[in-house]
Amino acid sequence: MRLVIVTGMSGAGKSTALKMLEDAGYFCVDNIPIQLIYKLVILTSTDAKEFDKIALGVDIRSGQALDELNEVLETMEEEGYDFEILFLDASTEVLVKRFKETRRTHPLAVNTRLEYGIEKEREKLEFLKKKADYKIDTSKLLVRELKAEVDQIFVLNQQYHNFFINIVSFGFKYGMPTDGDLVFDVRFLPNPYYVDNLRQLTGNDKEVKNYVMESPVAVDFSNKLEDMIQFLIPHYIAEGKNQLVICIGCTGGKHRSVTLANELYNRLRKLEYGLKVEHRDIEKDSRG
Repeated sequence: MRLVIVTGMSGAGKSTALKMLEDAGYFCVDNIPIQLIYKLVILTSTDAKEFDKIALGVDIRSGQALDELNEVLETMEEEGYDFEILFLDASTEVLVKRFKETRRTHPLAVNTRLEYGIEKEREKLEFLKKKADYKIDTSKLLVRELKAEVDQIFVLNQQYHNFFINIVSFGFKYGMPTDGDLVFDVRFLPNPYYVDNLRQLTGNDKEVKNYVMESPVAVDFSNKLEDMIQFLIPHYIAEGKNQLVICIGCTGGKHRSVTLANELYNRLRKLEYGLKVEHRDIEKDSRG
């Protein structure tokens, strides 16, 4: 029997993940009382054929009983019951936005500001995050991207690393991304904007890519950037970081930055980490 405990921050996508697991054939129970978890495990383990895959949703709605969960999990470990913990997280800024868009009330923010409730929830769930086998930050994930992550772990049974890399191209004239961990300026590279037949194209087009990457400097930069990222990742993981946002900028975010972001994405695809490329300003009419 495979038992998955799905937990995490309110608004981070726990219910969505449970629905995905249910579609994948898991027997799912959301917001199960803490006191019933051990009893349910014992009950379902007697019929392993019918209940071969189980997912239990546990979150801050358990209230004071949440404090008992650690003891329940330790008991299950002592009794030889295997389980995995999936923790879904998101930045406070994103969670606030999601709650305001849906007009839902945060469980811990009934009589206080939403931000305070979210931070209090982080404190209460910290012990679960530390115990989690899988941590997924959904701040920048689309639903289909979350599904791909969930399928990779619980359907395809592929090796998973709790680290996700976001590569973002942008234009400096539209402002730098506020969430970038590493920011690189590629305005020193040849600019396709000044080539008439390339101006209306983007870094996603083969002609622009070839023009930019024909520069030996662009190749040298890509080689050095790849080496540095691969050097940094293990150190970020050791520090406890589970997400890295790499921003690559040019003047308008349409030509050079897009090309270099795509180049880095293709180079890092061989690594066994979550990976996504996003072109923030590619649709804006701007200088490359």
